[in-house]
Amino acid sequence: MEQKQMLGEVLYMKIAPTQPDLAGKITGMLLEMDNAELLHLLEAPDALNNKVTEALAVLHEFSQKETTEAK
Repeated sequence: MEQKQMLGEVLYMKIAPTQPDLAGKITGMLLEMDNAELLHLLEAPDALNNKVTEALAVLHEFSQKETTEAK
């Protein structure tokens, strides 16, 4: 659990410059992955960028559904 906390903090710091408004939510989504995968993301910036892009797509899809259901 403590390792997850530390990984989350480092991930957040890497995500925040490009996604300041969503960094917390994206970090939370990524923390669902196992620690080995998270360590890989920290070592491979392209892999992290791909995961952030995937997370943004999921968030966008969710917000579209939420907007549609509210009407």
